Amino acid sequence: MKGGRKNLQRASEQHIISLEDGHGIMQVVSIRGSNLIEVMDAQGEKSLALFPAKFQKSMWIKRGSFVVVDESGKKNALESGSKVACIVSRVLYFEQVRELQKWPEWPEVFKNAIVGDRNENLQVKNDQQEQDEVNSSEDDDLPPLEANTNRAKPFVLQSDAESDSDS
Repeated sequence: MKGGRKNLQRASEQHIISLEDGHGIMQVVSIRGSNLIEVMDAQGEKSLALFPAKFQKSMWIKRGSFVVVDESGKKNALESGSKVACIVSRVLYFEQVRELQKWPEWPEVFKNAIVGDRNENLQVKNDQQEQDEVNSSEDDDLPPLEANTNRAKPFVLQSDAESDSDS
């Protein structure tokens, strides 16, 4: 493993995060492709951010993830006509987001954001499905299934003992 990637992983594992001047926490709204993502800041303003190539095979993001972006050149970029306003400097993982949500610096807009493990989200979805199944009726107002006429009925042998006992 190269030194750059090793240092990148080591930096991403740090649980204590301090925001430098010009950096801010943003939530990923959508992934545009070719290393561009759409992010939303604490004021609800959306902008495009560049996801550097050095993160490509070591960090993954999805819609709803939180990232730390460098906003220092945002004003200049927008004035010059560039659509890309900021650069992602760090991807926040689940544990880091949980810790940051307790801080007073965490934006109020993101307090209600659902951040959880995949297992927690699956459990919530399963619970909702179970409740839906309980609430739904058995028939669902559907007609009964018809017998399959393409399949022959199995031949059942009846013994003489059964026929004798019946008579």
